[in-house]
Amino acid sequence: MYTLSSKLKLTAIIFVIVGAIGLVIGFLQAPSNLDDVREMMAAEEHHAEPAESTMVEADFAKEEHGMLLDDEPGRNAEEKEDHAAEAGSHDTEHLEHKLHQLQNKPWAAVYVAAFFFFMISLGVLAFYAVQYAAQAGWSPVLFRVMEAITAYLVPGGIILFVILVLSGLHMNHLFIWMDPEVVAHDEIIRNKSSYLNVPFFLIRAAIYLGGWFVFRHFLVRNSRRLDEASDNYYFKKNFKLAAGFLVFFIVSESMMSWDWIMSLDPHWFSTLFGWYVFASLFVAGITVIALISIYLKSRGYLPFVNDSHIHDLAKFMFGISIFWTYLWFSQFMLIWYSNIPEEVVYFISRIENYSLPFFGMVALNFIFPLLMLMNSDYKRVNWFVVLTGIVILVGHYLNVFVMIMPSTVGESWFIGLPEISAVLLFAGLFIFVVFRALTKAPLLAKRNPFIKESEHFHY
Repeated sequence: MYTLSSKLKLTAIIFVIVGAIGLVIGFLQAPSNLDDVREMMAAEEHHAEPAESTMVEADFAKEEHGMLLDDEPGRNAEEKEDHAAEAGSHDTEHLEHKLHQLQNKPWAAVYVAAFFFFMISLGVLAFYAVQYAAQAGWSPVLFRVMEAITAYLVPGGIILFVILVLSGLHMNHLFIWMDPEVVAHDEIIRNKSSYLNVPFFLIRAAIYLGGWFVFRHFLVRNSRRLDEASDNYYFKKNFKLAAGFLVFFIVSESMMSWDWIMSLDPHWFSTLFGWYVFASLFVAGITVIALISIYLKSRGYLPFVNDSHIHDLAKFMFGISIFWTYLWFSQFMLIWYSNIPEEVVYFISRIENYSLPFFGMVALNFIFPLLMLMNSDYKRVNWFVVLTGIVILVGHYLNVFVMIMPSTVGESWFIGLPEISAVLLFAGLFIFVVFRALTKAPLLAKRNPFIKESEHFHY
């Protein structure tokens, strides 16, 4: 039986506390009105580089020259007033847009981190169900690790649902289609209002989460009961449950990705998006299984896990990373090549304003795993797998970041206090929940009919 060490528990609690404090500061630093935005922009201009200052002065000179032109006798007072009113209106709209972006920044940071750790748990649940449905013989020694990681599904899902409810109550501006004023002036969003409306949106979210919670509960409960059973009744029950869950999952996961991420850009859509998000959560989940298994094995808690098990997990990390890259390239290439304005604008905004994380995540999620795990021998070297796993997780955090941030904060982004604090908060919560769940049952699913095959798995 695994015992949660006081050191690990303390680390998780410190992460949560530091993250919570940082987020509170991040929310307090967000501007509350247009005057705050003006002050922030003035401070940015004040700290601008000399070259930038010269450009600003040149712009003021042009404006001044324009004002002198406005003072020409040929222009009447009414035209001047209209011109001034139009300029003032444009300036106010720009400031309001900037205000919404900066107010969204801490909310978006929380949403990115909340979704990232939740998707890890969901990916592990899907992988766990695949093992039961396939009646895999290599993986039962890892079942308790998978079950513990899926324990985060419930608290993580509840937190995400609360964020969605708060969005529906207009506590933030993450989903622009929830703003009645935007919908009133946007025909494209109005045409989607039968699907994109707050009540139906929250009902769908409750169905997804409820379904995942229920399937997870029964799969884990039957696994624990199988330990004390005298036959394979609960194993057969889990086989049927896993098959049913995978049917529900493939539909609900796609719809979830449309609702929770793609609808942040309500004008844009991609038929590959559900698969793209699935590949990300699947490889992130498998990576966390490998990292936790290696950690527990190093502490002497998983003596029955050998290098062949780690090798197989690393193969999945490698293979799904290639699959994710294939989907990323397919989505990008087809949309970029077709050059349809309402589609290609999604990538233009990311390449122009997020070029470093946008292309950086491709290097982290494809090139690095390719180089590190292509050799079969390296998949058996634990520190190689750990290093690659950390890089993959950072890469897929950036993937979620790039999917969410451009739609919510636009060009007003940087990885600062809210982003780091949100990661610490949810990482601490994730570590505490997962490792506490490991203490609830023996680390070996001893009555699984494939457990002997799994213990002696070598090739």
